[in-house]
Amino acid sequence: MYDRWREDVFRDFFNDALAKGGALAVIDKAKGKTIGSSRFQAYDEEDGGSVEIGWTFLDPRYWGKGHNHEMKRAMLAHAFNYVSRVDFRVGETNYRSRQALENIGAERTRRTELARYQGKRLLHIVYEITKESFAKGTLAEG
Repeated sequence: MYDRWREDVFRDFFNDALAKGGALAVIDKAKGKTIGSSRFQAYDEEDGGSVEIGWTFLDPRYWGKGHNHEMKRAMLAHAFNYVSRVDFRVGETNYRSRQALENIGAERTRRTELARYQGKRLLHIVYEITKESFAKGTLAEG
């Protein structure tokens, strides 16, 4: 969503996250301030289990400072206590998020998803990290 910055759009986005039960708040503990959110969703118990991580929002003032990296590390470490694969869906043209996923070791799959938003068709690319690749990657080292 390119317009998540709009209050009405963000409220719907955040309320959906709360309703689905997997929402997490990202807090700058030093400042006692909420700086973003992310969530777990789409748990599937087949084939060792999988879950999706996504819908991450982070205050732009915190971009490029390791917050997203640490948030994803903590979420992946938690998820791999229960599943063997974590999926990420990202818009085909969302190059910033695609690069961020690749930076944490996510691998692009052949899977895609076509969605509709405001009457437009949007192609999402699916990335994944497996329990094994996480254990061998730099994120597991914390």
